[in-house]
Amino acid sequence: MRLLRKKRVLLLLFLSFVILLFFNTNWMSWFYPISYKEEIIEQAEMYEVDPFLIAAIIRAESNFKPGKESKKGALGIMQLMPDTAKWAMEMAKLPDVSLDRIKHEVRPNIQLGTWYISFLSKQFDNNRTLAIAAYNAGQGNVRSWMDKGLWDGQEETIKEIPIGETRHYVQRVLYYYEKYTDIYDEF
Repeated sequence: MRLLRKKRVLLLLFLSFVILLFFNTNWMSWFYPISYKEEIIEQAEMYEVDPFLIAAIIRAESNFKPGKESKKGALGIMQLMPDTAKWAMEMAKLPDVSLDRIKHEVRPNIQLGTWYISFLSKQFDNNRTLAIAAYNAGQGNVRSWMDKGLWDGQEETIKEIPIGETRHYVQRVLYYYEKYTDIYDEF
């Protein structure tokens, strides 16, 4: 009898939890949290970039874990390649930012990554899909694909991106972007 009572209590607790999830309209935010909102908002406003896009890139790149270095050498929360970071630091005129800070500190990494995605967006006439692909594969590669007719840069034709890693990267970033914009009313 005690076992039956325990099962009933557990079932009641489980059902209460499920009901609570459905009445709480923001329950999906538990599965798709956004860290470093203040830093993202600050840089998104400065460089006129959608903060949800920055959050989606960070989620795809590092899952909001700072201090990471990829096998290929990409640094920090937005996984910037050292050569790209050095070039971007010069172009963005950020003399007080170093590669060490880019790797270990969230704010300068988000600042440089946001500047870079803003730059790419402008280079590709605000085509978000092209900018995301260029963030991963480099703007030269993306331009080459377009010039050769390998990909037209549209979201509907992502499956035509010639490099599998970039194709999956763009799909992931757009997936997270869609989740964030669906879940959160505002950033």
